[in-house]
Amino acid sequence: MKSFEVKIELDGKPTLVGHIVCESTQDARFTYDRSYLESRKAAPISVSLPLQEEAFSPQETKNFFDGLLPEGFTRRSVAGWMHVDADDYLGLLYELGKECLGAVQIADADEQEQPSYERLSLEQVQALAREGTVKSAQIVAKSHLSLTGASGKVGLYYDEKENVWYQPTGSAPSTHIVKQSHVRLSGIVVNERLALMTAAALGIDVPRSFIVNPGTEREEDVLFAVQRYDRTFNGAKRSICGLPRPRRLHQEDFAQALGIAAADKYEKNQEGYLGRMFELLRRYSSNPIEDQMKLWRLIVFDYLIGNTDNHIKNYSLLYGPDLRSIRLAPAYDLVSTTVYEESTRNMAFRIGGEELLDRITRSGFVEAAGEAGLGQRMAMKCYEELCDHFEKALKASANRLMDEGFSGAGALQDRILCTGGINRL
Repeated sequence: MKSFEVKIELDGKPTLVGHIVCESTQDARFTYDRSYLESRKAAPISVSLPLQEEAFSPQETKNFFDGLLPEGFTRRSVAGWMHVDADDYLGLLYELGKECLGAVQIADADEQEQPSYERLSLEQVQALAREGTVKSAQIVAKSHLSLTGASGKVGLYYDEKENVWYQPTGSAPSTHIVKQSHVRLSGIVVNERLALMTAAALGIDVPRSFIVNPGTEREEDVLFAVQRYDRTFNGAKRSICGLPRPRRLHQEDFAQALGIAAADKYEKNQEGYLGRMFELLRRYSSNPIEDQMKLWRLIVFDYLIGNTDNHIKNYSLLYGPDLRSIRLAPAYDLVSTTVYEESTRNMAFRIGGEELLDRITRSGFVEAAGEAGLGQRMAMKCYEELCDHFEKALKASANRLMDEGFSGAGALQDRILCTGGINRL
């Protein structure tokens, strides 16, 4: 029988919340620790895992904890480096669960590995840019760090004052998610930077991001860094290797919160994901009215820019330091997928009963507002404002990027205007 400790960082301190006990991944069950249930600090680690004495089913357990892991090629690559079966989510979590998205940590009860930061040379950063997912898989394996998603990305610590990158090991928290250019999707780094800049110009809450140029003139060899919104230096009092240690804030994506398996992150059979997302905010957000409108703006933006990869793992809830408050997290993984001919034009969930971007109309958003439980007048006013200002915001953001030396931003802007939802208006 195997047993894994599940900890979460509360007010800057690791706290034991429960255990996963199993013979194999097929019978793994998560149970809250009795001392945690009886403490005044007790709060659920997921909307889908409410406080209770009974053990959760293997499927409920897997839906949340498997959702902490990478997917696709990255998962297979990391599993290969670690000699672990890619389907063995507990085996992967044992290796990677020291530093996940949010504040959850998975550890063996007897493990005593010390956290540390290892300075990365310029050559190592360059290798990360050039070698893509293969190199990121090595770093993930060494860092014991788990980031969700299928693209090559790693969590690093950035000392902004000294402009130096560090690789966290053990349980040391990272401060930034760093992504490589994609071998198949040309200009993906500039694409995501342009999307986030445009979203910010339209009043959408996004994390700080920037392009890292590790001594290269080729756009395909740059890196993209996004500051982690689930890490904060507010109230931080400890240090690791002489560097201030950030505090973890908990988060979970909408698939985890809704108890949906990562494999089902795209709506397939009219499961009503859009309505369920808004119901989640109405029930659990500390400011449901504001967060519902934020989510609505983001969904409209995804349509306008042509982001058909807007699945439910790309929307998250962000918890307060004591887990008592829940808000919609800032937007992340925003790209225009429709600029790539090989990408689908089907949205990740239906809008007004339609999934094909080319069939979604204004009337579809009217219907979607009803599904979301929003007032039609308020929702469509927001829709009209975004439609009216989108092109101006996109062009201004592209001009800024071109001024920074990324000449491809101009052609990318034109491609978005031709292929995204804005072209359907």
